[in-house]
Amino acid sequence: MVNLSIVLYNTSEKDIFNIFSSLENIKLSYQLYVIDNSPTNVLQNYFVNRSDTIYIHNPTNPGFGASHNIALQESITKSVDFHFVINPDVYFKEDVISTMIDYMEKNPTIGMMMPEILNLDGSKQNLPKLLPSPLSIVLRKLKRPSFIYNKFINKYELRFIDRGVIYNAPILSGCFTLFRIKALKEIGLYDDRFFMYFEDWDISRRMHKKYETIYFPNAAIFHGYESGANKNKKLFKIFIQSAKAYFNKWGWIFDKERVVINKKTLNQFK
Repeated sequence: MVNLSIVLYNTSEKDIFNIFSSLENIKLSYQLYVIDNSPTNVLQNYFVNRSDTIYIHNPTNPGFGASHNIALQESITKSVDFHFVINPDVYFKEDVISTMIDYMEKNPTIGMMMPEILNLDGSKQNLPKLLPSPLSIVLRKLKRPSFIYNKFINKYELRFIDRGVIYNAPILSGCFTLFRIKALKEIGLYDDRFFMYFEDWDISRRMHKKYETIYFPNAAIFHGYESGANKNKKLFKIFIQSAKAYFNKWGWIFDKERVVINKKTLNQFK
């Protein structure tokens, strides 16, 4: 048995049917937790006839991580071994769930994994990263000057690594994450000070200190990447608030651990 959780907020019918289509590919027995942060529970109608699904209406909307924590706590309480955190805007055409669990079962040093994430056109999203500095965030948003940005982004997002290589990265994207529940019990759940953005970076960093956090391109899923913080003022404000919370927690300019971890990450490829 494996648990899956998805957090909804006024999610489109198209995304919900993509979820259903993806779930049909899973060969293992699973329990799906749907945490619906929408103001009303109208989306419950899509899930009422699914025996594999527990629907929870959560209109207070405490945020992405805090909402997934509801389901993650259930996995801890019920001693489930593995738990997938899944965005509602992803889908997969093969049984990536079984493939990822099989790899994690054979490698007990792994606490957290993500697959290769593809754009809807099949191109690769560069989501694993080194630990960020404040300058990393600024450069990634500005994308200039180009002679500095191009060299920076190739290293920061580990773009120089050959496609198909499995490696240990300190930052994994939260859009599709496999957790080993035993490891999660040690390092703690999502930090609910992050309403949205940076909660995946924070939990990756905490996990990486004790376990391997693996980028696993032997499995791939599709993700409708919106980059909402670059288009919406409200989301950009939330992004800035989360960035401040992250660097207040881990350090702004002075972060010796960041230097050590990033150096160790890069040394894998020498």
